[in-house]
Amino acid sequence: MYDRTNTSNGVNEARKQLFAQKRRLIEAIPPTRSSLFQHVKRAIFQGGCVWGSSLELVPLLPSPGAYGWKRDKDDQWEPFWTALSEASSSCQELVHCGCKKGCGGRCKCGKSGLPCTALCACGGDCE
Repeated sequence: MYDRTNTSNGVNEARKQLFAQKRRLIEAIPPTRSSLFQHVKRAIFQGGCVWGSSLELVPLLPSPGAYGWKRDKDDQWEPFWTALSEASSSCQELVHCGCKKGCGGRCKCGKSGLPCTALCACGGDCE
């Protein structure tokens, strides 16, 4: 869905591969599974509830709150984007090394006291 050469079975796995292996910018990768789920709920509300009731004189619509919307401080409806916290508040820094195989003394992750991850050239598979 997100990349025709991607073999991932899940949305988040595909995003991870686009970011880690294909080096796409974080702003250029598609939405998370949580964000996609909220978008689909809003589309269901629009298509199924609103447009589906368009021929009714006084349509009885369910609350948008169950369909990916929330109330703002002025009591207006706004999109509920995701249940996840913002990445910048979750990740202090995105350290990754360029080690091809067998991370050793020159490994940036090791020097930072962090384990290698999927962002690293080694893919986090080093010992």
